[in-house]
Amino acid sequence: MRQIKEIIRLKELNKLSNRKIATICRVSPTTVSSQIEKFEQSGLNYESLKEKSDEEIFSMLNPSNAKKVKSRRKVMPDMNYIHKELKRKGVTLQLLWEEYKQEHPDGYGRSQFSYHYNKWKKQLNPVMRLNHKNGEKVFVDFSGFRPKIYNCSTMKEETVELFIGVMGASSYTFAYAVANQKIENWIRCHVEMFKFFGGVSECIIPDNLKSGVTQACYYDPEINPTYADMAEHYQVVVIPARVRKPRDKAKVENGVLNVQRRILASLRNRKFFSISELNAAILKELEKFNNKPMQHLCKSRKELFEELDKPALKGLPETEFKLFKWKKAKVGIDYHVNLDNVYYSVPYKYIHKEVLVRYNEKIVDIFYNNRKISSHARSFEKGKSISSILHMPRDHSFYSEWSPEKIRHWSEKEAEPTTIRFINKLLEDRSHLEQAYRGSIGILALIKKYGSNRVETACIKAIEAGAIRYKTVKKILERNRDKILIFEEKEESVKSINHENIRGNNYYKTGGR
Repeated sequence: MRQIKEIIRLKELNKLSNRKIATICRVSPTTVSSQIEKFEQSGLNYESLKEKSDEEIFSMLNPSNAKKVKSRRKVMPDMNYIHKELKRKGVTLQLLWEEYKQEHPDGYGRSQFSYHYNKWKKQLNPVMRLNHKNGEKVFVDFSGFRPKIYNCSTMKEETVELFIGVMGASSYTFAYAVANQKIENWIRCHVEMFKFFGGVSECIIPDNLKSGVTQACYYDPEINPTYADMAEHYQVVVIPARVRKPRDKAKVENGVLNVQRRILASLRNRKFFSISELNAAILKELEKFNNKPMQHLCKSRKELFEELDKPALKGLPETEFKLFKWKKAKVGIDYHVNLDNVYYSVPYKYIHKEVLVRYNEKIVDIFYNNRKISSHARSFEKGKSISSILHMPRDHSFYSEWSPEKIRHWSEKEAEPTTIRFINKLLEDRSHLEQAYRGSIGILALIKKYGSNRVETACIKAIEAGAIRYKTVKKILERNRDKILIFEEKEESVKSINHENIRGNNYYKTGGR
């Protein structure tokens, strides 16, 4: 159960229904209900589980000797009464559930109460109207119409991106220009948006652009890990708009249209020389737009925001969000992970495991199964190995005492002459010995896999090509190029045979003369 921690977070901190959690975490509602029930019975809280791995949490909630609790018949709520009461001002499903529990202490829990009501409501009205609750959702997207700035260096106009955020209940609108749609700018736009609102909504509804959604899918969208990191920092839920469902993003599309007509059109005759200058102008026009009364409500977006959304928003976090990027990596045989040709160590037991690397300009964190296993200061020195002695095996002191002499001694026992010469060249040509050590160990590992004869032939070919690299030898072996070399040698030996009784091509070309 790899999503158990996220299930608990969404339930405890975001107070979402089991069904919505099931959609976000891509599991069945039954599974969510089961795990939440076990969590509540355990008496634990989210903070105590925050640093534990999913496996540990799952084991704590599902002990092997636990007895299954038989479900008892519960009194079904009066759905007609609930539906009628919800139309009254100030009445919520939470209040009705509390009243139901006072009358029936053994009745349904909060999540099941909501589940049965929503199921009944869908049967009553199959076409669900999207009524946005106060402070619940903010819809975000980039505008298709892009503003321009004048670049004084190139003396040319350049197009930039315009980010739009619209609150669900009040339609209060935010706009912000950035250079492009890269993930760092996408995150920056959200940070500035929450500052502009002075709080955080419960949900963010992005369109399926690559900055926010790694893989767009109708049923199972995958959130960009950096975007998910930001969502956890702000304790907000990301629910991408469904593919080919325009009603899901109608709010932001209308907001984009309004910004294009009311703001960008007003600025069309002005020339801007930087993005910051453009944003200052957008902010002034944005204030006018949000303060203008809407015809059908006779109130401005600003007034509605102050009345509806702002009181319901969560407060901003005390600490500023630190942007991290993420990438997948595989731990090498020397228990190091490659990030931009710099090698960072992890505990040796994770050799050959696939890990997630979270990094920024200052720090590199490495995770396995959602648990941090290593952390290092970021380095930009190519070929450098950043290692911790705590990550090395106890009986493998060789790795902490590597030297060119030991590498050569090791290779003389395992390798053929040309392979030994290849390893010596590796040690001589590399400006960083750590990089040479990795390549040398890799060559010796290839001997165990392909045999010393094939590696010897591959090293000959690599030396002739002037490519003294481990990857070159590996590719030659993987593509069987060493076998081609052997075949060519045999073919050349056949071509070199000369004898007076062998007529050859010229004899037949000249008609036997």
